[in-house]
Amino acid sequence: MTQRTLIEAETLAALLADPRLRLFDCRFDLARPAYGRTAYLDEHLPGAIFADLNTDLSAPASATSGRHPLPAPEEFAARLRAWGVNADSRVVAYDDSSGAYAARLWWMLRWLGHDDVAVLDGGMRRWLQLDLPLTEDVPAPAPGNFGTRLRPGLAACAADVAVAAADPAARVLDVRAPERYRGEVEPIDKVAGHVPGALNHPFGTSLDRQGRFLPPDALRDAFAASLGGIAPERAIVYCGSGVTACHALLALEHAGLAGARLYAGSWSEWSSDPARPVATGATP
Repeated sequence: MTQRTLIEAETLAALLADPRLRLFDCRFDLARPAYGRTAYLDEHLPGAIFADLNTDLSAPASATSGRHPLPAPEEFAARLRAWGVNADSRVVAYDDSSGAYAARLWWMLRWLGHDDVAVLDGGMRRWLQLDLPLTEDVPAPAPGNFGTRLRPGLAACAADVAVAAADPAARVLDVRAPERYRGEVEPIDKVAGHVPGALNHPFGTSLDRQGRFLPPDALRDAFAASLGGIAPERAIVYCGSGVTACHALLALEHAGLAGARLYAGSWSEWSSDPARPVATGATP
């Protein structure tokens, strides 16, 4: 059975012996970049490979690229092959941040044309609650045969965002925290505010109190309010650096609202150019 959005911990536990399974630990902390690898080496799900946001799921940043630019598709495909990913692999990503980082790998696999990929709902927290197996063993997979079938239409650039934000028949969603969207605080980037015309839909609103995704119907209702009748394929989603925006795209997909695009450069790229307009204050 192909998994396209989320997978339950109990379901994943039953699949651990599946030779097609490729499991990725995406734990990360922006304030402590070494945290994820340290936590992984301490213990992780059996068979999991560590995927680092900064070095594996991003290209080196430049002054104008944003903090987590996408790697070149063929370079990332080569990394996937080195990790043992095959054309028929069942890929599952997890973290301990309710999918905030695992969703980046989910989106990147979809971007490269691989559909059988899911995020572990509830992540490490849920796995531990169920007392499911952990290990310190680091796998050494044989090289895989993963091939790229790039879907460039899943990504948007700054020019696309500018056009969509000014188009009443399109929608730009900023999924950062409300205070960052309003420009009241900016803990990371030099400029505070948001893309003029963008609406705020914080990615955390897709989760329940246990850090698991809301049911599809609830997600659909919440996004319907933000989309305002606009089809999801006319929407572009951004965050600070193109990471938690993938979480919102996962939620949209799980809600049956497929087709929105990722602005991977996000606010860190948009705000790096002083010629681009900046808005502050509440949602218009």
